[in-house]
Amino acid sequence: MFTIKSPSFNVLVRTLLKNPLILLLLPFKNKSMISVDGLTVEFGNTTLFKDVSFAINEKDRIALMGKNGAGKSTLLKILAGVKTATRGNISTPRDAVISYLPQHLLTEDNRTVFEEAAQAFAQINDMESRIEALNLELSTRTDYESESYYAIIEEVSALSEKFYSIEEINYDAEIEKILLGLGFLREDFNRPTNEFSGGWRMRIELAKILLQKPDLILLDEPTNHMDIESVQWLEDFLINNAKAVIVISHDRAFIDNITTRTIEVTMGRIYDYKVNYSQYLQLRRERREQQQKHFNEQQKFIAENEDFIERFKGTYSKTNQVQSRVKMLEKLTIVEIDEEDNSALRLKFPPSPRSGNYPLIIEGLTKKYDEHVVFKNAYLTLEREQRVAFVGKNGEGKSTLVKAIMGEIDFEGKVSLGHNAMIGYFAQNQASLLDESKTVFQTIDDVAVGDIRNKIRDMLGAFMFGGDDINKKVKVLSGGERTRLALIKLLLEPVNLLILDEPTNHLDMKTKEILKDALRDFDGTLVLVSHDRDFLDGLVEKVYEFGNKTIKEHLGDIQSFLTKKKMDNLKEIERK
Repeated sequence: MFTIKSPSFNVLVRTLLKNPLILLLLPFKNKSMISVDGLTVEFGNTTLFKDVSFAINEKDRIALMGKNGAGKSTLLKILAGVKTATRGNISTPRDAVISYLPQHLLTEDNRTVFEEAAQAFAQINDMESRIEALNLELSTRTDYESESYYAIIEEVSALSEKFYSIEEINYDAEIEKILLGLGFLREDFNRPTNEFSGGWRMRIELAKILLQKPDLILLDEPTNHMDIESVQWLEDFLINNAKAVIVISHDRAFIDNITTRTIEVTMGRIYDYKVNYSQYLQLRRERREQQQKHFNEQQKFIAENEDFIERFKGTYSKTNQVQSRVKMLEKLTIVEIDEEDNSALRLKFPPSPRSGNYPLIIEGLTKKYDEHVVFKNAYLTLEREQRVAFVGKNGEGKSTLVKAIMGEIDFEGKVSLGHNAMIGYFAQNQASLLDESKTVFQTIDDVAVGDIRNKIRDMLGAFMFGGDDINKKVKVLSGGERTRLALIKLLLEPVNLLILDEPTNHLDMKTKEILKDALRDFDGTLVLVSHDRDFLDGLVEKVYEFGNKTIKEHLGDIQSFLTKKKMDNLKEIERK
């Protein structure tokens, strides 16, 4: 227990009386409440959004929605303090903690996973060390009446109030719980962070954020590199443990489950709905219908008045009425209809050449790296036109099995392709295989055949390559842009066995729907490796679960699989 050591209690009393704010702070804890007032962001002659205002309250769980380029990530960065708005203010309580997880981030290389996660408590440890140092200084000084002595007492009082208001917890146990929940194994804890991929490093940073228990958590696409179980764990954590949360995500199931409020950024302003994403879509549809109705009524009103002006502009007796109506139309504010992508583009795979009855048969497949067994003695048979999902925790062998099927790695056992099996393969690193010397347009033009050649620009636009973007060289594209381009290329190749490994990581919801519609109509055999439950829903009829060095077959769609898994997990808890 920390105490202030001083030979003069009266000095401390005088200090506290001199600074009544210290006394007022002692019994109270700040409520998280953030106000955004008149926020405007301009780039040159372009206004991203203007005079945006809203409040973030404790326990708010907000989905930030809008099309690509609307300003969602920019708004998140401004709230996080890493970007500055052109105009406007953000008001936060003095001690509010805001934590931000961007889309792309790397952790330190010189720490283990556990040590890096423990950095969440570095500020608390620093605070404790500072209190001890100040306490030691107070015990050795004798200039009790000096201003500097008073200053030390004020600082140690403020720090102590903050330090002892923090809930006492077992830090190691908390770190372990969070890391395990995010999919790390105990044997990962002492591994250096530089042994992990970017996606796993993102999880380490997310662990630090969750451990800090901030007043506001800002998450930009947090589920892109997570397996289904980790996403479900994150959902439960945010619902039951987090204070306020704002999330940008294209994972519809995730945001539907965790959010209670939706803020749409569109046409330079925002619309605030106190509902989750699915309900927001319905309300937005109704709002746009009302806007269209008012717009049509206004256009009819304008046409009637313009007709009156045209008919009577030379009539002396009507001069005042004509001038009045001209002035009225000049002052009229035209009703705006919110932007909406109404493109009717539907991507469609070329007809699949007919394969044999069993395009893929796997028998006794085992894969080991030295002494590490990924899976052993696996059997799997795919029938023609069957649709299956590979799911399970990261590192359990989903992508490894796909690489074995593609002949990219050595293995024990047998992989047999059926008669006339033609594989279309989208790997997680597919983007890196594109020809960097070609433009976006050339990349697609080289593989497009038939009528689709006339729709290349529309197709690129649907996948967010608009305007001059189609003339960019592949080498200057971001990772997400390359992924989308590789996916378009794959959609144009005639195949009858399609294997997609996490195809939705960089796609927004509209683009995912375009891809999903194309896959629904695909008449070949489909294998999907994905953590996106909403994307898998309605696309697969069988699930292969990877875990504990085995591959287990589950009949039924993704929803029945998840329901069964949840029931099994509850039974396991009861047994424990």
